[in-house]
Amino acid sequence: MKISYYPGCSLHATGKEYDLSVKAVSSALGIELAEIRDWSCCGATSAHSTNFKLSLALSARNLVIAEGDARGEATEVMVPCAACFNRFKSAQHYLAKDAELKREVEEAVGGSYQGTLSIRSPLDIFYRDIGPEELGKMLKRPLRGLKTVSYYGCLLLRPPEVCRFDSHENPLIMDEILTIMGAEPRFWSYKTDCCGGSLTISKTGIVNSMVDRLMTMAREAGADCVVTACPVCMANLDMRAGQDLRLPVFYFTELMALAMGLAGPANWFALHNVDPGPLMKKLGLDQ
Repeated sequence: MKISYYPGCSLHATGKEYDLSVKAVSSALGIELAEIRDWSCCGATSAHSTNFKLSLALSARNLVIAEGDARGEATEVMVPCAACFNRFKSAQHYLAKDAELKREVEEAVGGSYQGTLSIRSPLDIFYRDIGPEELGKMLKRPLRGLKTVSYYGCLLLRPPEVCRFDSHENPLIMDEILTIMGAEPRFWSYKTDCCGGSLTISKTGIVNSMVDRLMTMAREAGADCVVTACPVCMANLDMRAGQDLRLPVFYFTELMALAMGLAGPANWFALHNVDPGPLMKKLGLDQ
């Protein structure tokens, strides 16, 4: 299976452990990722609040390049970052609805947008295309005893008519994958609450309060870690919680790689602000 790949800015910087773990898991599952040539920023998180057409053009430029690179070989583009996923889906949604807007954006980017690529999250691809049965066959080191809460945040799911991902009220794909990997997902009703991502620089105090509430609820649910698919959420949850509320935070692909016996998790965990080492050692999951 060959899929176009858009890492986005975060995965080449603060979220590089997400990039590395997505690539490791994809390779193990037989997915060939073809990084979009000369990709550029999608405009998250500020462009859409500054200029609507610019926000569409930034994402459309990457999609135009991806369509040209694919040449019929790939019909999908994997977008791991939830913010990038949201911007790509938004561009696709609005350009499909408005021919004049599409013409203006094409003129701005200097290329023709065909809308031929399906924009997908690795969560969706791993669960729906590879499937639970095949994922189960890859299990080498079950995550026994690891009590998780799945945190999707806002941007994978909303607005639902644009993202068309999973239930925007009670998504379950991440929980299902973690269960297959041997973890013990806990029920909680905060999996789609906002972490304050767009305010993390301008209104840090507000974000600290939002993150503290999420961590408090995760602890009440009986979790010993939080699992996410968003580098913005990861940064906030891993950095902003009060000292006495902190829990290890993981990208779901890091835990998949660990459970699949792949190389890399120990190095990726070393990049986290909250050290997962003591928890991993306690459960016998350290490498």
